[in-house]
Amino acid sequence: MKFGEIPLEDADGAILAHSIRLAGRALKKGHVLDDTDLAVLRAAGHKTVIAARLEASDLDENHAAARIAEACAGEHASVDPAFTGRCNIRAACSGLLVVERGGVDALNAVDEAVTLSTIAPLAAVTPGQLIATVKIITFGVTSKTVGSSITAIGSSIVHVAPFRSLATGLIQTRLPGTKESVLDKTVETTRARLGSLGLELDREIRCGHNVAEITAALKTLGETGCVITLVLGASAIVDRRDVVPVAVQQAGGTVEHFGMPVDPGNLMLLARCGPMRVLGLPGSARSPRLHGFDWVLQRLAAGIPVNGQDLMAMGVGGLL
Repeated sequence: MKFGEIPLEDADGAILAHSIRLAGRALKKGHVLDDTDLAVLRAAGHKTVIAARLEASDLDENHAAARIAEACAGEHASVDPAFTGRCNIRAACSGLLVVERGGVDALNAVDEAVTLSTIAPLAAVTPGQLIATVKIITFGVTSKTVGSSITAIGSSIVHVAPFRSLATGLIQTRLPGTKESVLDKTVETTRARLGSLGLELDREIRCGHNVAEITAALKTLGETGCVITLVLGASAIVDRRDVVPVAVQQAGGTVEHFGMPVDPGNLMLLARCGPMRVLGLPGSARSPRLHGFDWVLQRLAAGIPVNGQDLMAMGVGGLL
């Protein structure tokens, strides 16, 4: 691509680099000049323009952006028509955004004229939401640069893991003085929280805050096919030897991790009883505000594995 000051007699078909205001009209940046434009410019006293001219080996900014965006977009991601060198990628369904960081960095390292930016990885998204954008900085790039960019991507590096419909249960425990109204309100809040992920609360069990009753409730929900079970104790879990984690073990399950560097959410328990994932929640999870366990629940609903190492990596940005 050639760029610079061009005499008007050589500017037919050139791409205007900067907007020019004229009497009664304006020529905008990026406009492709034709004979009519040049005549108006001459009449206004212009002899040259700052413009770009593509060469045979170049692709214009829109075609380049579109080709690269199509290579970036994976499952459940749609590509908008390109405009002014930008091509947006949007979510085609509700779910979590999955970004291959290595591919994004490799693409952005190919040439300074080619850029890709995304929203935060593992962000919850809705249909039509903007999740990434390809922007060509200059008015065009060589076809070789576009090819190198697509090679750097390798395969799709931006896709959406859709939320799935999974059977979900809730166990709430009681201690003397526990108000049923509080438990009722928790059910309402939990239904709304699950609903935002396309999940339903299939069954709720209320029981005493002791190992025997929680163990029985876990077994019941496991036998009825719950894939995710939330346990909200009348008293928060404070140790792996506390009532809820011991009940998980008594039910034949495994405590995978206790605690997370997210606040609210520090006292969350991640466990498993057979195929059923169990989240032991602190009292703060009764509030509808964003909570650490929301991040875990989102991953489970989207079919993205989550373990103790994942929880320990949530500290940056974890002060909610």
